[in-house]
Order: sequence, then C-alpha cells, then structure tokens
Amino acid sequence: MKHSIKVKINGQLYLEEVETGMTLLQFIRDEIGYTGTKTGCENGECGACTVIMDGDPVRACLILAVEADGADITTVEGLSEKDKLHPLQQSFIETGAAQCGFCTPGMLMAGKALLDKKSNPSDKDIMDALGGHLCRCTGYKSISKAVEIAIEKNK
Repeated sequence: MKHSIKVKINGQLYLEEVETGMTLLQFIRDEIGYTGTKTGCENGECGACTVIMDGDPVRACLILAVEADGADITTVEGLSEKDKLHPLQQSFIETGAAQCGFCTPGMLMAGKALLDKKSNPSDKDIMDALGGHLCRCTGYKSISKAVEIAIEKNK
C-alpha cells in the first residue's frame, strides 16, 4: 500500500508516494538519492544513518518514511553551503576524524544537532551526543576533538 508524504530534505520540498514499510533511510537513499546517509546495522545500533529531523538527531533506519510526513530533515549533504564546508566538516578533516568515512555522516549529524542546541557544550555533552555511534577506526578522541574545534570556530 502506498502513502503520500510531504517532506523537506536539505531545504527542498518532496511530495512522494511511499510504501507503508519503507524506512526513512531507504527513502533518503533510494528514492531521493542522498547516499551520504549510510546503511549500517539497520537496527539503530551503529548511528551511521543519523539525520536531523525537526531539530533532533534520529536513526533513519528506525523511522518509517510515512512517519516523516511533514518533517524538516537535514542529511550530511545539507551541511555545507555551496563550496563552503560546515565548521564540523572542516574540523573532521583537520583532526583526521574521518578515517574510513563510514561513521562520519552520522557523527557529523549528531555533532551538528548538539551545536544547534548548545553553543558551548561541555565535554560530557559532546560524549553524550556521540554516544551510541560506532567507529572502528579513530578511537573517538579525534572525533570529540573535531567537535571541540568546531565549537571554538563558532564563537
């Protein structure tokens, strides 16, 4: 069974017909074509599919596309403006936080959601925001350092 949804992704409005069981992750990647949002565990454990929905970081693999009807969503593709990287993206480059890159989109979106809510988050806030995001390469130090650098750049 198909349902009509209206969703804004990275500032662009989409009016689409989706199957009842399609996840937001499938919709973003397969229907809209934003492949920066990664498919990982598909059960909400790894965080690779994190997007910002109505201001909150969410696991796109756990949300049905029909549940996103009326939502405002930002994916990793929506972070940069034209040719200018978001300060988080730049700090990930500077610190080597983006190793294989698989977890990077989810980490960036979790960091962005944190910075949108708190202009000067504590170390605990940073760790809480990144908690539950799995990274096999960096050991998390460079990732949390990248968020700290982005905070300083935004001051």
